[in-house]
Amino acid sequence: MHGSLAATTEGLPLGLCAVRFWTRKDFKGCNKLKKSINPMRVPIEEKESIRWLKNLEASNNLLQVPQRCVHVGDRESDIYELFCLAKELDTNFLIRSCHNRNIDGEYHKIEEKMAAAPDMGTYTIKLENSREVRTRKVTLNIKFQHVDLVVPIDKRKAYENVSVTIIDAKEVRCPKGITPIIWRLITNLKIRSLSEAIEKITWYQQRWKIEVFHKILKSGLKAESLKFQDTRRLVNTISVFCILGWRVFWMTMINRVIPGDSPKLVFTSDEINLLNGVKYKSSTKHNNIVSEYIKKVAILGGYLARNNDPPPGNIVIWRGMQKLNDMLYGYRIYKNKIDRFIGDEIG
Repeated sequence: MHGSLAATTEGLPLGLCAVRFWTRKDFKGCNKLKKSINPMRVPIEEKESIRWLKNLEASNNLLQVPQRCVHVGDRESDIYELFCLAKELDTNFLIRSCHNRNIDGEYHKIEEKMAAAPDMGTYTIKLENSREVRTRKVTLNIKFQHVDLVVPIDKRKAYENVSVTIIDAKEVRCPKGITPIIWRLITNLKIRSLSEAIEKITWYQQRWKIEVFHKILKSGLKAESLKFQDTRRLVNTISVFCILGWRVFWMTMINRVIPGDSPKLVFTSDEINLLNGVKYKSSTKHNNIVSEYIKKVAILGGYLARNNDPPPGNIVIWRGMQKLNDMLYGYRIYKNKIDRFIGDEIG
C-alpha cells in the first residue's frame, strides 16, 4: 500500500488523501527489460515508481487546491517525471535528493554546484530516537541555490528542463561515532532567504509522519498479520485499519497542537462519560479540555501521567483506545438492557 498522508505544517495528520494498492507481479517484466536496455529508457508507466505520480495526481484531484499543496517525499521519489508532472499540475514538491543530476551553467552537476555555494547560516534541530542516541541537538549548516535541471537524454522527447531550488543541510561538529545528518532537498518553491530555507527544512521534517502512520498500522493494528486469501477482503480490511490508525495518530498529535480545545472535538458523549470515571493523581487542575481526556485514554494504555512526563505517544494511545472500546461495548450492552427493562416496566 502506497499512501499519501495529508498533514498541516504543525504535523497534525488530516487523513489519507491518496492510497494505491499494488503488487510486484504488476511490474514483473520491468527488471528483465532493464537487463536488455538502459533503465532510464524504461517508460515510467512500466516501473513501480509510477505510484508516486499516481498519488500526486490523486491528491491534487481530491484536495482541489494544487497551488497550496506541497508534496513531500523521501529519496525514492527523486523522479524527473514527478518534477514535470508537478509543473504541469501547478503544484509544489519538496523531495530529498537521491541522484547527482545534470544542471545548466558553469557547474554541470548538483554536487559541484553545492560544493561551491556559499554558507547561508545555521539552524538547530532536536533529533529524537536516533539509532545511536535517544535525543541530541543537531546544528545544520544551510546552503541553497537555484538551478535548472537538465532533462535526461532518454527523456528529451517527452520532457523539458525544470527550474528548482537545491537546499543543502549538513550537520556541523558531529560527535564521534555518530552518523552526521546530511539532507539535500529539491523543491520548486521559491527561496530567497535563510528563513525561507529553514521553513522548507521544517516542512521536510514532517515527512516522518507517514512512517509513524505505517508503524501504527503494522505494530498497533497488526495489519501484516492478516491471513485473508482474497485480495478484495484484504484491501477492505486495511482500508478500515487506515481510518482507525489515522484516529490514533490524530489524537496523539491534536493533544500537542491544540490541547486546550473541547473534548467533543475528539470523543463521543458515551466515551466522555466513561473517561470521566478515570482518575489519576496530578498536581495540576483538571479542566474540561481535550488534552485531559486524551491523557486518560493513555492512562488506560499504561501511561503513568507524572508531572514531568512528556505527552503520551501513539503506543499508549492505541492500547488505551482498545480498552476504551471494550469498556464502550460493555457500557452499551448494559445501557440497552436498562432501557429495555424500563420499557417493559412502563408497558
